[in-house]
Amino acid sequence: MVNSTDFAKRLQKILEFYSISATAFAEEIDFNRSTISHLLSGRNKPSLEFVMKVLQKYPEVELYWLLNGKGSFPSTKKSQTKILNLPIQEKVKFERSETSEIEKEPISEISIKSLSPAEKNKKVERIVIFYSDGTFNEYKNS
Repeated sequence: MVNSTDFAKRLQKILEFYSISATAFAEEIDFNRSTISHLLSGRNKPSLEFVMKVLQKYPEVELYWLLNGKGSFPSTKKSQTKILNLPIQEKVKFERSETSEIEKEPISEISIKSLSPAEKNKKVERIVIFYSDGTFNEYKNS
């Protein structure tokens, strides 16, 4: 069973870690501001939908840490987030930074010439690489 007071403290720690207000957090996970307020005050316990949205939006949050305080936050074993400054260009180059046991052709260029005019104006938000052992690396554009 989830202890509402302890859960509220962990939720507050998430807000502090990301330097966001409860209102901004509610918008990020598409939840009512009043629900966040009730969780932070310890009045309500989190719903499954709330927990899943937090885990989906914030991969550094571990399920067991969020629910019962066991584990760590931010998570260091499931993801490694790296911030990249990727300029908008006609060609975006990505290089493999680590070698893997499975040798595949490295991704050298991704051409965006074939994109529609509307798609060319979009910015790369993040790139996620999934590995066969269940881990992944996430690269975010700042």
